[in-house]
Amino acid sequence: MFENLSERLERSFKILKGEGRITEINVAETLKDVRRALLDADVNYKVAKTFTDTVKEKALGQNVLTAVKPGQLMVKIVHDELALLMGGETAELKLDNRPAIILMSGLQGSGKTTFASKLANLLKSKKNRHPLLVAGDVYRPAAIEQLKVLGEQINVPVFTIADSKDPVKIALEGIQFAKANSCDTVIVDTAGRLAIDEQMMNEIEAIKNAINPDETLFVVDSMTGQDAVNTAREFNERLDFTGVVLTKLDGDTRGGAALSIRTVVDKPIKFIGTGEKMEAIDVFHPARMADRILGMGDIVSLVERAQEQYDEEEAKRLQKKIQKNQFDFNDFMSQIQQIKKMGNLKDLASMIPGVGKALKDVDIDDNAFKNIEAIINSMTKQERTHPDILNSSRRNRIAKGSGTNIQEVNRLLKQFDQTRKMMKMVTDTKMGKMAQMMRRRR
Repeated sequence: MFENLSERLERSFKILKGEGRITEINVAETLKDVRRALLDADVNYKVAKTFTDTVKEKALGQNVLTAVKPGQLMVKIVHDELALLMGGETAELKLDNRPAIILMSGLQGSGKTTFASKLANLLKSKKNRHPLLVAGDVYRPAAIEQLKVLGEQINVPVFTIADSKDPVKIALEGIQFAKANSCDTVIVDTAGRLAIDEQMMNEIEAIKNAINPDETLFVVDSMTGQDAVNTAREFNERLDFTGVVLTKLDGDTRGGAALSIRTVVDKPIKFIGTGEKMEAIDVFHPARMADRILGMGDIVSLVERAQEQYDEEEAKRLQKKIQKNQFDFNDFMSQIQQIKKMGNLKDLASMIPGVGKALKDVDIDDNAFKNIEAIINSMTKQERTHPDILNSSRRNRIAKGSGTNIQEVNRLLKQFDQTRKMMKMVTDTKMGKMAQMMRRRR
């Protein structure tokens, strides 16, 4: 996401490179290019103009320190203003009530039903809550069935009333069901339409008035560009929603909606969806998003994702195995599964400063581990535990069983051997330093 905008902004800042100081002329030239970049990214015209006017005012009011180049100063000002443009502070969900009620709204095809399930999964796995999904889309049987399937997938109950066409009744009875079954969060999915219409707006207003939700989230497909902003404005006028959810930010989107929507409706972006998997949901952090737009990466989010998969006891067990040179293919497979749970591979790579730009035109397939998994799954238990017994006849059998070829099997075994040696070396070095420190303390 935001790849084109990042590239254009980087080119804009080059105008100031080599300049000894900031002047009205070189700032005007730079910001003219910045405004074009924002408009090309589908940012609202008024938002883009106000943004560049603010940056210009702040840039001309700054004295450039000798240690800071004009280009660097401009990047900092733009970064800070981008973060403010997208909300400044991270907006948390209000979940104080028991049960806390979250109402979902949006157009058909925005990813509302899928997001409701992702949110339930997030609250259950990271906030230790007990959510209930309520199927309030009475017009599309497929939506109810989809919610049931997703609920089963994440092990979250789904409340429905068979043959009912009254979404208000379903929502109210769903809340009573939650109270009776110790569910502390109710997420009410509602019907979407292909376009905004009066019947739809009246219906969702009636649901909101009846259940008095703690949060009303407006889900919008970020690929719809300025249409997303206009739709958000109309929904907000009727519903006065509490937050925005941007879905499909992993797609071929110019990202302008994310930069415009906060200013136009004056409501925070609370979450973003970055893929189809149930784990592909992120809390929206304006400052971190500004980092990514300006090609600075997002190490904090990357570390947070890694920590979510980190098991301290498992890490200790693995360290002991590495020390004894017993790291095997079962451990290797376990590490692959943890990486996969962290999310989209290209998205993860883009969080590392400088890597996102380098991989701009590189297609990283999320199935990159498919062949490796197939090869490991074609091994016997003994072969996985004792990789050293893998002779040529065993390798040929594994290649046939995994649908790969002998070259791929050999390549994996070589990479595995190199990985094992490197991990042993790193662990030995770490343990040696710790022993050295202990001796010094004595």
